[in-house]
Amino acid sequence: MFIFLTLLWIIFNGRFTPEILVFGLIISAAVCLFMVKFFGYSFKKELLVLKILPDLFIYVIILLVEIIKANFAVMKLIIFKAKSIEPTVVHFHTGLKTKAARVLLANSITLTPGTITSSLHEDEFFVHCLDKHLSVGISDSVFVKRLRKMEEKL
Repeated sequence: MFIFLTLLWIIFNGRFTPEILVFGLIISAAVCLFMVKFFGYSFKKELLVLKILPDLFIYVIILLVEIIKANFAVMKLIIFKAKSIEPTVVHFHTGLKTKAARVLLANSITLTPGTITSSLHEDEFFVHCLDKHLSVGISDSVFVKRLRKMEEKL
């Protein structure tokens, strides 16, 4: 985070001089110390995030692929079965341990067309699906499997 903040400082200044670098280092150190003291930030947590960074990158790619596939499924549903759409609400538990993983899953479900996470409480998800066919396998989706793998690494 310290390096990121320093680089951000230099980029936003638009030029590189020794004074800007020294001042950026001081400001970045102050911000990092503030984050450690008041926001529960830890350098160990940052190293853990770096450990799962490749998995996060793969997760984003999977999310984009699933969004594209869901777009086509919703288009097909609207064009060909407009009168036989059966909305449904699915209730399931995932077994995800961390709050961050559960929120990431809820947001991923909501970003995917045809589904909206309507409620998330602890490990309990309520998801509204545009059609009952879109709800098949949602409780053990590729998102859940990938997030479980990432939690195991942490």
